[in-house]
Amino acid sequence: MGIFTAELIATALMILLGNGVVASCLLKNTKCDFGGAAQWLVITTGWGFAVFVGVVVASNVSGAHLNPAVTLGLALAGKISWNLVPIYIVGEFIGACLGAFLVYLFYKEHFKITEDESLKRACFCTEPAIRNYFSNFFSEFLATFVLIFVILYISGASITLPNETNAQIGLGSLGALPVAILVWAIGLSLGSTTGYAINPFRDLAPRLVLSILPLKTKSDWKYAPVPILGPILGAAFAAFIYLITKS
Repeated sequence: MGIFTAELIATALMILLGNGVVASCLLKNTKCDFGGAAQWLVITTGWGFAVFVGVVVASNVSGAHLNPAVTLGLALAGKISWNLVPIYIVGEFIGACLGAFLVYLFYKEHFKITEDESLKRACFCTEPAIRNYFSNFFSEFLATFVLIFVILYISGASITLPNETNAQIGLGSLGALPVAILVWAIGLSLGSTTGYAINPFRDLAPRLVLSILPLKTKSDWKYAPVPILGPILGAAFAAFIYLITKS
């Protein structure tokens, strides 16, 4: 229950803040009114900080996966037991649904006056800048490969002092920064083609929530397999390459 609760709460916070920054930038009559490159910088930075918040909350309990692609990659690399995978995945999915619903509640008045369906949909799920399913799949595959491969090499942010019992020098909550910076870098460098889901539930759960909300906005289920399969296969390939390089 500790792992389940930690993943649920932390994933909900990540989605609330991550999709929240998108809503802040795109919905009508918010105080965040600008576009272009500056808007993308705000969104990618907001998502990086959203991951930081989630990792801080859950890292000491569950390791803060917040993403079934991370859970899969760690399991394939032998970093966690396969018996724990369902617990992580259920917590992540429910948390992502909750976070998406909270974004709707928070920005409800702004959703009401925003007419553009694509802008409202972007506050929940991803869609490509240029729709080419193979290219879009490759974008999600490669971006998730980078995410998981680097995560597998991130070491703990603490130093155990020799000859000292239980004495450590660490960064505390700042130990969550490496993953947050990694997500930020991926968003800036590899995210502009598809909106960088790099997390099946970051896309699937909010898309499901969108489909049942009274927003009169299509959920674009035709595109949904791309941000699901791309990250899953990218994570599996990252674990495979990691095992080869470590052997």
